[in-house]
Amino acid sequence: MIRFDVVIVGGGHAGAQAAIALRQAKVTGSIAIVGEEAEPPYERPPLSKEYLAGEKPFERMLLRPVEKWADLGVTLLTGRRVIAVDPAAHTVSTGDGETLAYGDLVWAAGGHPRRLTCTGHDLTGVHSVRTRADVDRMIAELPDTRQVAVIGGGYIGLEAAAVLTRLGKKVTVLEAQDRVLARVAGEPLSRFYEAEHRARGVVVRLGVTVECIEARDGRACGVRLAGGAIVSAEMVIVGIGIVPAVEPLLRVGAAGGNGVAVDGHCRTSLPHIYAIGDCALHANVFADAASIRLESVQNANDQAAVAAKTIAGIEAPGNAAVPWFWSNQYDLRLQTVGLSIGHDTAIVRGDPAERSFSLVYLKAGRVIALDCVNATRDFVQGRALVAGGVVADPALLGDVSVPLKSLAE
Repeated sequence: MIRFDVVIVGGGHAGAQAAIALRQAKVTGSIAIVGEEAEPPYERPPLSKEYLAGEKPFERMLLRPVEKWADLGVTLLTGRRVIAVDPAAHTVSTGDGETLAYGDLVWAAGGHPRRLTCTGHDLTGVHSVRTRADVDRMIAELPDTRQVAVIGGGYIGLEAAAVLTRLGKKVTVLEAQDRVLARVAGEPLSRFYEAEHRARGVVVRLGVTVECIEARDGRACGVRLAGGAIVSAEMVIVGIGIVPAVEPLLRVGAAGGNGVAVDGHCRTSLPHIYAIGDCALHANVFADAASIRLESVQNANDQAAVAAKTIAGIEAPGNAAVPWFWSNQYDLRLQTVGLSIGHDTAIVRGDPAERSFSLVYLKAGRVIALDCVNATRDFVQGRALVAGGVVADPALLGDVSVPLKSLAE
């Protein structure tokens, strides 16, 4: 058994940043990052965009060159999945039978793609977009792929659809809701992106239910919908969210459910165990203190810093940073600040027809979020409105001649 002062489970953004933040906080003890994947920590956002498109080599996605981890005194234990935690003994067990002892444990395991449960979900040609290996398998099949079915009209599905359309594939997006991005954006943004994808030849089908994946010679050949219609496809991409990887913690009594619950310092209910990133269920001030999980690089980095400072004995305010996200599709750069959860008003600022506009979300008169399409100035200036919960005249918010920073003042 090997002992480390801090064991970090998960080699994504959150886990990598936790190790870096610990060193920045002058923690001098031994640190190990235990990751499921064979690769050292790398950026995930490019997977469904530049990496799939062949525009960004993997080496440029590494969060640090491998040798830099050694320089930091961080041990990388790759290709190992933690399957059990013993909070009393301060140990974790991996799937290959190894036991690691820890002083503090940082759980940054993220999540695994939510799988289809219908017949054919495990056929060759059915893919998720979560890891480098996932996308490498897709890339290997592209030469023999003419038609692609994307199940799920969220950001991952739409980003993949945009890339594959640019690569000359015939793409169909299948969404169970009555609009794409229904869970994360207002209707004007949904309709804008539906129109943009359709204008480039993507077939967007809304309100459809997948019955099964059709097979031919052991491979996927299409998606059968409820009612019997079949969407032909040699490749099926499933983008229907993630399941937080927290079972080992819940099994030994950690509070949580859809994620593991943490307090404002990223501490779980188990002593000396912290959770950060996609799997951390936390009360967020920008969601009216509701308990949520935030799947974003910003949240991963911010919570990593909070956990590291707490371990180092430094006071750190938790979950106080304004959330932000981004998505690139075609020549459209969407930047989001704040959380539009529970908004009662959405103001269109600018003209979507000009492909540069913003949606400003209000709740009880307060600005709670903005979605900015090719409108970086609104994104930058709108942050102060969200951070301050500013109440502003809707007419002024919708007037592009009025800078948002003037309303923050």
